[in-house]
Amino acid sequence: MSESQQIEYKRAFSKEVIISLVAFANSDGGKVIVGKEDAGTVCGVEVGPETVQRYLNEIKVATYPQLLPKISLTEFDGKKVLTFEIGEFPVKPVSYKNRYYKRFHNSNHVMSLEEIVAQQQHALSLSYDAYPSNVAMEALDAKLIEDFFEKVARRGRASFRDDLVTNFTKLKLLRDGKLTIAANLLFGDPDCSIRIGRFKSEATIIDDIVVKSPLFRAVDETLVFIKKHINLSYHFNGDRERKERWQYPLEALRELVLNAVVHRDYKNISDIVVKIFDERIIISNPGKLYGNLNIMDLKRDDYVSALRNRLLAEAFFLTGDIERYGTGFVRIRENLQSYPDVELNLEEMGDFFKAELRHIAPPIPPPITPPITPPIITRDRIVATDLEFRILRLLHDQPRLSASNVAALLQIRRDTVKEYIARLKAKGLLLREGGARGGIWRVTADGAGALGDADR
Repeated sequence: MSESQQIEYKRAFSKEVIISLVAFANSDGGKVIVGKEDAGTVCGVEVGPETVQRYLNEIKVATYPQLLPKISLTEFDGKKVLTFEIGEFPVKPVSYKNRYYKRFHNSNHVMSLEEIVAQQQHALSLSYDAYPSNVAMEALDAKLIEDFFEKVARRGRASFRDDLVTNFTKLKLLRDGKLTIAANLLFGDPDCSIRIGRFKSEATIIDDIVVKSPLFRAVDETLVFIKKHINLSYHFNGDRERKERWQYPLEALRELVLNAVVHRDYKNISDIVVKIFDERIIISNPGKLYGNLNIMDLKRDDYVSALRNRLLAEAFFLTGDIERYGTGFVRIRENLQSYPDVELNLEEMGDFFKAELRHIAPPIPPPITPPITPPIITRDRIVATDLEFRILRLLHDQPRLSASNVAALLQIRRDTVKEYIARLKAKGLLLREGGARGGIWRVTADGAGALGDADR
């Protein structure tokens, strides 16, 4: 694959890598692959224990607003390659040492003053939360504003040392002397609510609350109510240390609440609705998926986020509540890997987007770990046991399966799957490409040969 609008190759990390990331952020997003020649030939790059963190720090220091790309390490024929991935930035343009770049076909170009101004105006005009409101600065919650800037400072994603008016102007929460809708939603008295109910049945409510607070508080208040009405169990390890296990992973619940708050359509007067049942939680927010996103996109790890409310997204990003744009549903799926009995369902209904976490009946595990069956012999040597072969076949056909998925399909314990995967890797039959997040399984040539022999 050659360089393109969204792909750039570099032999080594340098300022040109950061410039390309800036250009991608000011365009449609893209990837810079370090350790490849211009033609795509792998040359490899040296990666030490702190290399990735050092590169991230260099990128943060040199860009404004600070970019935090996703970095992944892969290996081809013993040569290491680093991939830096960045999505389209929500509040453009982004600069590299006060210079602005855009991506055009397969190269980076310095932006003219007219292009810089046009991008700023374009970013604001597409974002409803950037329009002016009639709220005065005195009506905002001073303590909440103070807490916001302290949290931003701790996260280190931006630096604010000026007066409040200047800082709000930098964040585009103050525009032409007027507070924007985003400022009121974050720190004022927003004219919107989150309605939460604990249901015994579709028609029976046993507890409910209406959260009508600035968004930062609304998220926390919503999660407090949800935690009040979901189960919490305790487990003990071999050292008798007690470990909590909630009915649903709290990180996934927080991501879903944040998604509803940040991406809802605030022009719609309807409220966000959270329904808690015995075996499911449903979170519905006004507004379908924004831009060109669809449900199938959200099920992929490489989907590109489209932001309806850019200023809200930026504020939650600066505080660290949003880690990276376009990764929320990736993290939800990762959090659910340790909850094989919980499934995520997404749906658009009318003008609403609905996310549901539902408990499903888990497969009944066998009473004991399955015995190791006699090995399959191929090409005059031991390749795999019967169970290893079945796991290898699944991962060959579906390389994105998790250990939990394999356990459910084969109706065996997850720990058993992990043990047998380790054996397959030790035998050189299976490799992991990419990290635990977003990576895939690859059956090696020997492994594929074993599958072919067995098929014959």
